[in-house]
Order: sequence, then structure tokens, then C-alpha cells
Amino acid sequence: MTPGLDDLLETARVVALPMTTRFRGVDVREALLFEGPEGWAEFSPFVEYADAEASAWLAAAADYAWNSQPAPLRDRIPVNATVPAADAAHVAEILERFPGCRTAKVKVADPGQQLSDDVARVRAVREALGPEGRIRIDANAAWNVDEAERALHALAEFDLEYAEQPCATVDELAELRTRIKYMGIPIAADESIRKSDDPLAVARAGAADLIVIKAPPLGGITHALQIVVAAGLPAVVSSALDTAVGLSQGAALAAALPHLDYDCGLGTGALFAQDVADLSPVDGAIPVGRVTPDAARLDRFSASAERTEWWLDRLRRCHALLAASAS
Repeated sequence: MTPGLDDLLETARVVALPMTTRFRGVDVREALLFEGPEGWAEFSPFVEYADAEASAWLAAAADYAWNSQPAPLRDRIPVNATVPAADAAHVAEILERFPGCRTAKVKVADPGQQLSDDVARVRAVREALGPEGRIRIDANAAWNVDEAERALHALAEFDLEYAEQPCATVDELAELRTRIKYMGIPIAADESIRKSDDPLAVARAGAADLIVIKAPPLGGITHALQIVVAAGLPAVVSSALDTAVGLSQGAALAAALPHLDYDCGLGTGALFAQDVADLSPVDGAIPVGRVTPDAARLDRFSASAERTEWWLDRLRRCHALLAASAS
């Protein structure tokens, strides 16, 4: 049951956190935080998302703040370093922000860049991590099948752990998976899970070897766990450039998975110049547990009046959608 709008607005705070490196076109990450009976939660769908999609994020946040969550099976979550589509010369500096991480997720196929930029970036990551480090790439569905096959052939020499969402559609992923079978590079589905009306279609089609899940776009931890069980594939829990509050929800999801075979994408707090609380990787992992934002940081990084009202209006619209769907 969705809490009342007044309950959400009572403690709502909107923050604007500067980032150390531009990521996903974002230099300052905005998020709306609120507190419920179980603790703090985060509502932070990216600004370009329509209300219908963003409302699932609100349902997930309300669930996390108002309801108890599945029991954790572990108290620490190993996480990967995240390397934005930066120049290869900056890779070593970026990786230093993720102490102890044995895995790096590297953004590729960024608009305006070439495959040669991706190759140079991934090569720099391999040199920094050494032969035992694990490298996964994320194309955010930017390639068609031919482009993806060509790119993975060029990147195969760096011993990729997997390629995340190289193509946009389930059919493309299935075709690519067949084409590159000889390379031995697993395919992971992300957007095909969290942005789909049928998140199990990718599993039914045999289009992926593993799935990447995020609690907010899937409506919360319980629903995300149900998808993992139904898909029958290994899962990696990831974040959407969340604050420490949102990362704690991701850690709770990862802690509840029956099996955790891969490092999770929950170390992105290291990409902020400063967060509302401290939840960056230590010895390659983050702890499981709810996070309370620091009051002084909430004040220091409070968004402008205009941006605060924009987020509150969005909250009202998404709440109305949830209320209508429940009636």
C-alpha cells in the first residue's frame, strides 16, 4: 500500500550532489529523499524518464521506507569499480577511488566516441587491474548486432567477464549471443529487464546468460527477487547513480539473493565528490544496512528552490499514478 502523499512530503528533501567525473551525461546528481517508519529511502529516476516509468521508482522507495524487507543472507556486498567513458589517461586515477575492487565495469559506446576510444579505455583498465582483474563492459543498448559483434571482437583480447546490454532488443541480444558464442563472452541484460513490460522475455528467449537488476525500476526488493527466481539466471545487482540511501536499498537486495556469483554495481558512491552519507567501497565491498543521511550534508547539498519544486511536483504526479492504479 502506498503511503499518503502528505506522509511523503513531510520529510522530503531534494539534494544536488556534484560528481567527480561526468557520468551518463550527468555532472550533478539530483535525488529526492524521504523518511518512513522503517528508515530513509530515495526517489531518483533520471530526469528524462516519463512519470509512468518513474512511478515504479516511487513505489520501490515507499516500500523501502514503510515496510520491512527480506532477511539478509550476507552482511557485506562485493562491488565493482565503475569507469565512465573517460579518456584512457584518466583510468588509473578513477580506479583509485574504488579501493580493493577486483572488478571494473567500463562504459563503452558513448555518443561522440569511437570504438578505438573504447579499446584504449578497456586496455588501460586491464593494465591497471592486472591479469587477475575482472572487466565487464556496458554499452547501454547503443550498438546494433553488427556493431556489437565487431566491438566485442576488438575487445575480446582483454578477457571480458561479460558484455552488458550491447543491443537494445531481446531479438538482437539473442542473435548476438548466437553469433559470438565462439568468443566465450557472456551477455548480460539490463534495460531489457528494468525498462520492459515483460522482464522475463529475455530469459524465455535465451537472449542472455545473466541479468542485471535494480530495485527502484522494478518496484522494490521483493518484486526484483521474484524476477530473479522466475528468470532462473544469475543476477548482478546494480545502482542507477544512487546516493548512499539508494545504494543501501541495492545492498539489501543483493544481501537477500539466494546466490551472489558476481560483484555488484553498488560502489558508485565513489563517483560523487561528496554524498549524503558515507557508503563508498572499502576493501572492495560495502556493508549491508540502512543509511541515515547526515543532516548537515542535507542542508549543504540542498537543491535550489526551483529544482526542489520540480521534484516535489514529480513526486505528486507519480503518487497520483500509483494511487489510481491501486483503486
